Amino acid sequence: MDSVVSDATAVSESPAVAGIPAQPGPEGPVPDTEEGAQDWQLDHSRAPIATKIVVAGGFGVGKTTFVRAVSEITPLQTEALMTRASEDTDDLTATPDKLTTTVAMDFGRITLDNDLVLYVFGTPGQQRFWFMWDDLVRGAIGAIVLADTRRLTDCFPALDYFESCGLPYIVAVNHFEGTELFEADDVREALTVPAHVPVVVMDARKRYSVVETLLAMVAHALEATPE
Repeated sequence: MDSVVSDATAVSESPAVAGIPAQPGPEGPVPDTEEGAQDWQLDHSRAPIATKIVVAGGFGVGKTTFVRAVSEITPLQTEALMTRASEDTDDLTATPDKLTTTVAMDFGRITLDNDLVLYVFGTPGQQRFWFMWDDLVRGAIGAIVLADTRRLTDCFPALDYFESCGLPYIVAVNHFEGTELFEADDVREALTVPAHVPVVVMDARKRYSVVETLLAMVAHALEATPE
């Protein structure tokens, strides 16, 4: 057996024999010719830190828009056309032009600070799909609860859920055009959010605003669970 191993090693490190190209030894340089790759991506001595964040909230609050605005890849979306069958369960008063709804989840990815990769999962908003939340939050470092000031009560189930499971979260008020702009402190008081939980006002359609919200979530998660 020892002779077989030594022979195989000798062949792999020797010049080409009988038309078989020589193979580099285990310590030989491995050229990387990937175009457009960043330096940290080609550094095989370290791996990017991958984290998972969940975006939750009521029906039609902007979770799909949030993920779509920030994802550096084509986001995974499970949108389905709304039918008359949901008229009695889905309130479209605040979003009369909404034609589709998320029936499973949204998924996107964004790379921050060179080697920090965030995987963003959007939860379905309707109560009949809440059974999926337990699976979607598994392994997440924190959550973002989107709120619409026209219907703040819709985000109470998400707030209660993350409070009960102990997952760090922040509240992000998605400000819609044509609606009154409220201060973060006013929203905190209306939702009775604890003082240690950040409340931010943002626009889910704008990438920079979503990035700032994600950074606030990461900072809060590090503060809540520094280990």
